[in-house]
Amino acid sequence: MIHLSTSLKYYKREDVQSAIVEHGRDKEVAARFNEQFGKRPDMLTYPGDVLELAKQGATSFHCSEELWANPLQLVPQMPKAELDKLRKGWDLLLDIDTDVVDKTAGFEYSKIAADMIVKELKLHGVKSVTAKFSGNKGFHVAVPYEAFPNEVKGTETRLLFPEAPKKIASYLKERIRRELGAKILLHEKGDYAAIARKTGKDVKEFVYMKHVKGGLESEREQEFNAAPFLVIDTMLISSRHMYRMPYSLHEKSGLVSVPVDADKIMGFSKEHAAAEKVKVGAYPFMERKNARQNEAERLFLAAYDFGKKQTVKVEAEKDSSYRGEYGEIEGKIPEQYFPPCIKKMLEGVADGKKRALFVLVNFLSSCNWGSAEIETLVKEWNQRNREPLPHLAISSHLNYHKQQSKKALPPNCSNASYYKEIGIECTPECGNCKNPVAEAKQIYRRAMRVATALEQPKKRKRKKDDSNL
Repeated sequence: MIHLSTSLKYYKREDVQSAIVEHGRDKEVAARFNEQFGKRPDMLTYPGDVLELAKQGATSFHCSEELWANPLQLVPQMPKAELDKLRKGWDLLLDIDTDVVDKTAGFEYSKIAADMIVKELKLHGVKSVTAKFSGNKGFHVAVPYEAFPNEVKGTETRLLFPEAPKKIASYLKERIRRELGAKILLHEKGDYAAIARKTGKDVKEFVYMKHVKGGLESEREQEFNAAPFLVIDTMLISSRHMYRMPYSLHEKSGLVSVPVDADKIMGFSKEHAAAEKVKVGAYPFMERKNARQNEAERLFLAAYDFGKKQTVKVEAEKDSSYRGEYGEIEGKIPEQYFPPCIKKMLEGVADGKKRALFVLVNFLSSCNWGSAEIETLVKEWNQRNREPLPHLAISSHLNYHKQQSKKALPPNCSNASYYKEIGIECTPECGNCKNPVAEAKQIYRRAMRVATALEQPKKRKRKKDDSNL
């Protein structure tokens, strides 16, 4: 938590005020007051607006990834068609973060990933890529809308939100996956035990054996996967999703979310983010004037082609194994059959409420709950949270979910960012389940089998009694 005197001293700087206002042009802006956000929608017009909000207790400023014709026209539960009319464009922002026990190691792992993402974007011809320190553990890598093509696959690019950034993020994650694991292993001098100790994960969670392509069944190789403790955020890219603006303070660390030299991320130190050391304008972030239209065209096309291949792969996997662990069940799975982790989450959480919301909505949908039933349960859950989410956050997420054509599973149990980090840990009752949906279906099936078994003796006894008549 940041004290008022600390935030006021920092936000009194005219260069900081001007930089924040400039970055927020055509964007929806929200001030955060330590643990709570201020009104939405809002926008910043003059540098003095920043200072005025700081006097009222604002500790940081956040803005949308989307660019709007008039941000103040945004209203809760606005239909997608109306959002599309109001949206002028959107910026690509990739949030790189870690879930580890050793925060120093997590910061180093984040630097490695951010550096690789920047290099991968440049490899695709994107020269206007910039980066900033998030203010706490990770980094934000950005590409401005001005670098995008006007249309992709016959559709205006401004309308491809959040579809396009999700595809791009997924594509980039896969592109760097193997090398990222190798670089983290190199950073730790090949010591898997050290990585396990620093991340708080079991080695089996991030190292697995993979069959060699074209080899015999016995030919396998070891592969490192950093995903269980390093997140390149694609899940939370959604309409009106916000990120911390450059030169804003971070409530947990007290550091500044400062732009960094995108070509020298590995040399960045948290000391550079101390409020008294920050120099505004030392490095650009989301710089539009130097972006060239279509420089990101190759990236878009590659991401969309990758998305098609992934869809085919997922469908093939469903045909062969989906009916096993995640097999369909007719009708809604009642709450009494939910796994312990979901029941615990439904009691309310103190932190990570947006992540919990994402888990719950996808879980309930996969358990065949209808939209109205999901909305009712989620709103009841929100009231149990220590500090409930704003009504707008709930309704926006539910509306976005309704627009999706396919059900999506919640993150797997091994994804600590969505469970352990927010206080939801597996218990011995969970067994070896991989996903809450799989566990719910197993619990439900077991209950149905028991019920059937109990019913059968009754039928047999009734038949025997009938024969004595």
